[in-house]
Amino acid sequence: MVQGAGVHGRGVQEIVRLFSLLGMSRICTPLGLFLLALPLFARAALPVSSCVPGGIAVVPLGDASAVISRPLAWLGAQPVLVTADHGRWYAVVGLPLDMAPGLHELGFRIGDKLQSQQFAVNPKDYPEQHIKLKDNGKVELAPADEARAEREIAEIKELKLHWRDAPDTALDLGLPVKGKLGSRFGLRRFFNGEPRAPHAGLDVAVASGTPVKASTQGRVLAVGDYFFNGKTIFLDHGNGLITMYCHLSRIDITTGETVSKGQRIGLSGKSGRATGPHLHWSVVLNGAMVDPELFLPANPR
Repeated sequence: MVQGAGVHGRGVQEIVRLFSLLGMSRICTPLGLFLLALPLFARAALPVSSCVPGGIAVVPLGDASAVISRPLAWLGAQPVLVTADHGRWYAVVGLPLDMAPGLHELGFRIGDKLQSQQFAVNPKDYPEQHIKLKDNGKVELAPADEARAEREIAEIKELKLHWRDAPDTALDLGLPVKGKLGSRFGLRRFFNGEPRAPHAGLDVAVASGTPVKASTQGRVLAVGDYFFNGKTIFLDHGNGLITMYCHLSRIDITTGETVSKGQRIGLSGKSGRATGPHLHWSVVLNGAMVDPELFLPANPR
């Protein structure tokens, strides 16, 4: 299932190596200038910039008309999506939920010029959610279930780090199903009083058997039936953008298949660890789980 998945880090490593060999100084745009730059350009095709753990930093990189090839950007060792919008280059950076608040540095290359730019991550306190499960076996795991869950967590981590170069990536995502929004992204969850990982997605309350649609065009990276997530689809949209669709009752597509935006990919359900039928929808950006609502066109800019 994970064949072909993994970090596409060769380009980043080469950039870092060249950076060291050339002895180039790091060029950091002052933080104040970065903040002033964002409102000057329309960003209709970009997600909302929210510089908090679990959010997205939309970092301007320069004039797109002055550069023939798309810039390369990276955060640490992980490649970062770069796109052009309204004549400007932007790095669209996913910020992990466990990212420490403070200044962080984005590396990038435009042409032969290596640069870096700082951006600030602000703290955010997410609310708590307490969930009561009748099946305590989904909370206090038997040894066999725990071993299975650990294998699957490692597999999903590898899928999240998958990178596929693509000419462009559609960032105006659509909600996979219409329904009442339930548990929001980032909730600090407690199952039967036991603290667990934060909620790294958006829940939509729908009846079992509701058609689930691809939020935008892409390729099927993997499908599987997991202990916690149930029947799950991973769609690869290119350049580090991946969407996940969990707790399905049925999967209608296969690994490697190309899908279009709005295409039915499965049916909603309550497989895995779920208290009732719903769709859990997650968005991964440069390996980080980020708030899906930042990609929805209805969000004000």
